[in-house]
Amino acid sequence: MKRRAVFMDRDGTISEEVGYVNHPTRYKVFPYAAEAVRLLNEQGWLAVLVTNQAGVARGYFTEEMIGTVHGSLQTELERGGARLDAIYYCAHHPSVGEPPYRFDCDCRKPKPGLIQRAATDLEIELDESWMVGDRYSDIELARNAGVRACFVLSGYGRGEWEYQRASWKHQPDLVAENLLEAVRKIISNDV
Repeated sequence: MKRRAVFMDRDGTISEEVGYVNHPTRYKVFPYAAEAVRLLNEQGWLAVLVTNQAGVARGYFTEEMIGTVHGSLQTELERGGARLDAIYYCAHHPSVGEPPYRFDCDCRKPKPGLIQRAATDLEIELDESWMVGDRYSDIELARNAGVRACFVLSGYGRGEWEYQRASWKHQPDLVAENLLEAVRKIISNDV
């Protein structure tokens, strides 16, 4: 039986947006993130992180740094009684860096590769699932992957929403202040 999932962007959605996280001390999880993920866990939704991490291609940090940061995220969530069911990231960039990271892949958002991989690995019903993020590219990702789009005003969200949305080709299915509000609305079907 296939399951529903909420796919979440990392920087600006589940954690603070600080630019490239090139050291673990720069990574800060939002105080409401554990509660949001715990609600998904309790309601039987899969909680899946999908994130571009092109800093690897750019030479700003290594994949080991991504692992360290994601370990820190998982530990922080566990302290709040929550867990991510999976983490998928893209370390590629189509025009910067050296191979194998300089690569026009199918996993760099807004291309749907990360979500498609998760759907196969975790048996996810995409048309019952959501993507939550703070960038327009997350809305495009949702459309490209066949999931519903929730735009949050945390991170880059408020600025993109106020100053750029008139030019967007697609609008989100839901707008929320932050990840916690988004999850509450999604699981209550208040959308």
